[in-house]
Formats: sequence, C-alpha cells, structure tokens
Amino acid sequence: MKKLSIVIPCYRSEHTIAAVVSEIDEALAGAGYSYEIVFVNDGSPDGVWPVIAKLCEARKDLIGINLAKNFGQHSALMAGYRACAGDIVVTMDDDGQTPAFGIPALAAGVENGADVVYGCYESRRDSAFRKLGSKLNNRLLESFIGKPKDVQLTSFFAAKRYIIDEICKYANPYPYIWGLIVRSTGSIANVAIEHRGRASGASGYTLKKLFDLWMNGFTAFSVKPLRLATNFGLVISVVGFAAAIFTIANKILHPEISAGYSSLMAVLLVVGGILMILIGMLGEYIGRMYISMNEAPQYVVKEEIGNRREGAPDAK
Repeated sequence: MKKLSIVIPCYRSEHTIAAVVSEIDEALAGAGYSYEIVFVNDGSPDGVWPVIAKLCEARKDLIGINLAKNFGQHSALMAGYRACAGDIVVTMDDDGQTPAFGIPALAAGVENGADVVYGCYESRRDSAFRKLGSKLNNRLLESFIGKPKDVQLTSFFAAKRYIIDEICKYANPYPYIWGLIVRSTGSIANVAIEHRGRASGASGYTLKKLFDLWMNGFTAFSVKPLRLATNFGLVISVVGFAAAIFTIANKILHPEISAGYSSLMAVLLVVGGILMILIGMLGEYIGRMYISMNEAPQYVVKEEIGNRREGAPDAK
C-alpha cells in the first residue's frame, strides 16, 4: 500500500484547519492509501498553532511544525517536504478552497505516469485580483522559466517522492516551488478539480507579497529578466539616437525653432527612470547573491509535534 503525505502550510486558518482534516479523512477512507498530514504554521498571527497541536496530540499520523516567524508559503512547504515520508506528496491549502476529494484523482495521475499532477480549475472562486494574479503568474512562468503552455500550475498538486527529494536539495533562502518543479521534470499533467470559495477569512497574499513572490521566482531561476533589460536598453538607445539625429537635422533646416527645454527634460526623466529600473533589477540579483552567500535560512523551526520521517534532514 502506497503512502501519501499531505503537506499543508497554515496561515490565518484557525477556524478552517480542523474541517480540512475531517474532509481529508473522509476523502481517503477506502481509497487504498495510508497517509499522514503535515501542518506547517508559517508564523500565523491567529490561534492556528494550538489547534494544530491539539490535533497532532490526538493522532500519530499527524505532524505539526511551528516556524519561528512568517517565512512565506514556499519556505513553509520546504519545511513540510523535509519532514514527510510519503511515496506521493500532496500539497493543498488550509482554507478549504482545495477540496480534499480531489486528492485520489491527483494521486492516480501520478501513479499513471506523470511526475507531478496539478489540480486544474475550470472556474476559480477567487477575487478578481487573485484571478488576475494567477493568470499573470502563469504567463510569466511560461516566458521566464519554461512552464509548458498547456499546463496550469496551482497550489493543489501531487508529486512523486523523487521530485520532492530533488526539491529538498535546494538550500538557498529564496525557494520557489513551481520553479523547482519545472526545472526538475517535464512530465507535468493536469486533473480537473472543483475550486471552492474560502470557508473563512481572507487570503494572506497582498499585492506586495505577490510581487515579492514573482520577483523571487524570476530572479532565482532565470536570467531572462536581465536579457530583457539589455534588449530594452538597446531599443531605447536606438530610439534616442534617432531622435537626436532628427533634432539636429530639424534645427539645421529650421534655425528659428527654439531648443525646447521642456521636451528635453521629459526625455531625461524617461531615460533616467528606465536606467533606475534596470539598475534596480541588477541590484536585485546581486542582493540575492549576497544574502545566499551569508547562508540566510529558508525557515527556522520553533517547535515540532509528531514523528518526522527517518533520515529527514534538519531544518535549514
């Protein structure tokens, strides 16, 4: 009998996590799998950790990991992956939006040959902001990291053990799970899954957090932003050179035309702004290299309840 590990990063889910566990138990009853559930409290400001601790104390198939502060969803997943023991590892949300009844379908997709199987939503029950963010994220993943165009990446997926082990080798302080998966395998599939509205509360992702996540992924796993910046700078240089020739020729042909200081200042501001953006992008890469050299941790475990898998690595 194959074993499933279900890893759930938890943030502001004090009122939903117990219901998620009950639904997992119901979904996997008679499904032909043994399973464990690994909760990772990502520095949640609510009372989710006492709820997790109570659940773990009552059952031996539950593991609770309490991080010292909020390190972000992808760092929390790394902590959960290093503690789990399943032949197939399932990642899902803590808010009830990803239905546990889809777990057998994801696991079956993996057993049928795919290395990673993502739940694909025909209709998302997110806010317009989150829907836009998801679409933009998938397009950027295609452009910068090489995600297959016919595959939708979501937070609800199952992966083979060897893929998770490969992901766990990543030791730098900016993990990006989707990027790690795409660079590890091309055998990625989708399974249609119902997407539900949140049972309680609101998403922890703000515009700033989503932007930080995108920057993390694209600067950690691709140099295409730098190449794009180089090409953009080249285009601006050509346009500026052509504009300079036009201005000189126009002045020669029409000496009475004034120099036009307002237009000159506008051009300087535009070019100066572009240069600052490009320098900032370069600084982003250099800053991440510096932090990685200083061996900043992916996460810090404050407390752990339950039995992590034999041979599991220590916290990073």
